[in-house]
Amino acid sequence: MTRRWDRIGRIAAAGALLLSAPLLGGATGRLGNLEGRLLAAHNRERSALGLQPLAWDDALARDAAGWAAKLAAAGEIEHEEESGDAETSEGENLWQGTKGAYAPEAMVGLWIAEKANYRAGPIPAVSRTGRFEDVGHFTQIAWRGSDRVGCALAAGVRDEMLVCRYRTAGNVEGERAF
Repeated sequence: MTRRWDRIGRIAAAGALLLSAPLLGGATGRLGNLEGRLLAAHNRERSALGLQPLAWDDALARDAAGWAAKLAAAGEIEHEEESGDAETSEGENLWQGTKGAYAPEAMVGLWIAEKANYRAGPIPAVSRTGRFEDVGHFTQIAWRGSDRVGCALAAGVRDEMLVCRYRTAGNVEGERAF
């Protein structure tokens, strides 16, 4: 009988540990440590491609936040018009999805999934489908010349908008992503 109670005690202790694990590990929730998780998602892919990691840039994140708020208020997604020269221009990736339904890694993961349509070559002739739009988010993430990123998430009535800005901007016509 003692063995049975020892076993039940161990099972109960394991269950209690499992239930408390989020508390002990510092539960973050769906959007906890958003900046770190977005950066890590970008850099996992860049590392897999043999590229240098991106650094987080607060100025790019502020620019992204302003545009994300406008998109969320409008409920529609569109790229912001580019301004400035090659030195000050920012690359941009946009994502829209149902509010509360996606983790940051999944948002960036949808851009990375475009790699399935990517073929090496000069921009814009890099898509197996013949449509640059099918790979443009991926190539911006993988752009060899980009070294910084800043992102922001804003919620609208039904959707969330993620805007990531990159410096140096990628997807330059006639150049290779990596």
